Amino acid sequence: MFKRDVHQISQLIMRNLRVQGLETPLLQKRLVESWSLIAGSAIDRYTTDVSIRNQTLFVRLSVPALRADLSMRRQEFVKLLNDYVGAQVIADIKFC
Repeated sequence: MFKRDVHQISQLIMRNLRVQGLETPLLQKRLVESWSLIAGSAIDRYTTDVSIRNQTLFVRLSVPALRADLSMRRQEFVKLLNDYVGAQVIADIKFC
């Protein structure tokens, strides 16, 4: 008898994406899209743009007072966002 090499389909897909170099862009896209869910509707209302460069999430906000408040909670948001995606995608957040 032989032993079958059985894997979950999600593991096979992620391995294939990793081989093709598409895993990181996919995770970055998921993280950017999850900002509104993690931040909540009250914060998302004042968010004008979200992007990632060099493992830093840049969040453009239209209210300066909100920038100051969120800057104090940025490590909390980094952890929540990375946990939501399931990988270490960002290391810091800059509120602009």
